[in-house]
Amino acid sequence: MENPSSNKVTINNPADICVIVGYFIMVIGVGIWSMFRSNRGTVGGYFLAGRTMTWGPVGASLFASNIGSGHFVGLAGTAAASGIAVGGFEWIALFIVLLLGWLFVPVYLTAGVITMPQYLKKRFGGTRISLYLSVISLFLYIFTKISVDMFAGAVFIQQALGWNIYVAVVSLLSITALYTVTGGLAALMYTDTVQTFVIIAGAFVLTGFSLAEVGGYSALLDKYSSATPSNVSSMDPQNYNIPPHCYTPRQDAFRLLRDPVTGDLPWPGVLFGISIVGSWYWCTDQVIVQRCLAARSLTHVKAGCIMCGYLKLLPMFLMVFPGMISRVLYPDEVGCVVPEVCKEVCGTAVGCSNIAYPKLVVSIMPNGLRGLMLAVMLAALMSSLASIFNSSSTLFTMDIWTRIRPQATERELIIVGRVWVLCIVAVSICWIPIVQAAQSGQLFDYIQSISSYLAPPIASVFLLAVFIKRTNETGAFWGLIGGLLMGLCRMLPEFWFGTGSCIFPSNCPFLICGIHYLYFAIILFFCTSVLVLMVSYCTQPIEDQHLHRLVFSLRHSKEERKDLDWEQDEKGRIARKKAEDRMRQNNMAEEEEKSGICGRLGRFCGGGGSGSRAEEQNTAEKAEKLPDISEKPVWKYTVDANALIMMAVACFMWGYYA
Repeated sequence: MENPSSNKVTINNPADICVIVGYFIMVIGVGIWSMFRSNRGTVGGYFLAGRTMTWGPVGASLFASNIGSGHFVGLAGTAAASGIAVGGFEWIALFIVLLLGWLFVPVYLTAGVITMPQYLKKRFGGTRISLYLSVISLFLYIFTKISVDMFAGAVFIQQALGWNIYVAVVSLLSITALYTVTGGLAALMYTDTVQTFVIIAGAFVLTGFSLAEVGGYSALLDKYSSATPSNVSSMDPQNYNIPPHCYTPRQDAFRLLRDPVTGDLPWPGVLFGISIVGSWYWCTDQVIVQRCLAARSLTHVKAGCIMCGYLKLLPMFLMVFPGMISRVLYPDEVGCVVPEVCKEVCGTAVGCSNIAYPKLVVSIMPNGLRGLMLAVMLAALMSSLASIFNSSSTLFTMDIWTRIRPQATERELIIVGRVWVLCIVAVSICWIPIVQAAQSGQLFDYIQSISSYLAPPIASVFLLAVFIKRTNETGAFWGLIGGLLMGLCRMLPEFWFGTGSCIFPSNCPFLICGIHYLYFAIILFFCTSVLVLMVSYCTQPIEDQHLHRLVFSLRHSKEERKDLDWEQDEKGRIARKKAEDRMRQNNMAEEEEKSGICGRLGRFCGGGGSGSRAEEQNTAEKAEKLPDISEKPVWKYTVDANALIMMAVACFMWGYYA
């Protein structure tokens, strides 16, 4: 058998290189433009883009932050292996983003928070819940987002370029960190808007070429069922006696809802399990919610959510179907099952479905357009990583560093946030070999399974915190701890025994690992909810004076709220005020003597020069006013009507493919 690496198509022609270089110049240019356009000298300006974003950048940024290179590699890979059911993860989001815009964001806005742990701190008081959420969120970022995007980008770069993976990834991370550190959230959201159009345009082009190559959609329906590797027995020197179901496409490949017992993605798990994990991701995750909090009004939030919902229709056609086409066109590589052959094709023995999308790009795209598709993948990787970097720096700065140094000034908080981004970059680079060694099976299953073990308790606590006033701090805390222990009881044995493969099944006991991870997410969610409510109703309730504008039923309240954490916040504000006064007095003379180069460097990094003080004061004055979530009737009814239309479209698509 010929070594697949010997005939690998690499991107080394002038047309592709010009497209890639032009793309990077455009992205960096947009980042620099937004950097000078926005106010980054305050916490609100750096982390929330000054709350001035319109619905277009909000919707595009929501979509671009969600669609990373892990989606291109993971969705297409799982689709190549088992069909369209994985598209249910994307189409459930059409309903959940409406929950985000209509139910959750109004409460977050009236609460006046920047991060999700801040909301829980205001809602329940104390520090242990917000600290838990900050730590578990950073943990999830590393294991389900940064590591996945790094691995997915590595798969594509290896297939397309043949570069040394560390050189390529370090370069990408450096550029991403550059415009994340300098520009703040505004730079991310403007570059996300540009990259969204690049992602969609490039993916449409590839879908067109791949459909033409396979003979159209009807030909895909006919050919997929016979897309099996040729001569499996002759390529099996170890005589594994591979059963046919390991390399034969599923009979229900074109069904979105599958058998509740024998299906690889059972329909109750798809409808309810994905909804629970999706509620955590779309309604409580810092990366997503931070984009909505940057909008200039609630109407723009809702319109951005609708735009994101419509865009989430596309991955089924731009990633799932191309993944299946790749298996039809390259069954020996994408559909390989013999461990020795798979090791030769893609470097891993458990299967090569993850190369489905990169294989299409390097094989069927002409010069120039192949460079565009590389730019698309780099756009997805950089956009997703930049969002994670910015949001994780927000979490670390606002929820962890302020505990270590309550007297930290705004300038210090912004500097710490940027240093944390650099720390995340270093951790990401060190994590590359671990991801390469640990990836087994399908990438998207890895993402969703880890989320199913850790996220449902968080989704439960947020849902109860927003909608049930009787939920208190004791109930929420012990619900989170109990849910975490249940999730770890499933996750750790699965890591210990391994998930196995079709040829080598895992030895994990059925009682622990036999339950599908989506079913486990449902069980975990309801057990956590019961525990939270039981403990809450057995302990003292929180009085309404502490809940004004913190729960959905009191979101329009005009009464003064006495925050449960007011004493700690007041001490922190006093300490910061004193530190700022001292710093201002000590540095006034130095600032007047700064050279032109130092002044420009300070503006580049968003430091607070003399011109930023008035903006800081204006921002502080605005923050003292009650948040306004009122909407003009005309635009309110317009976005409501569009939400109903989008739900109708979503129901039709689910019904058609179910």
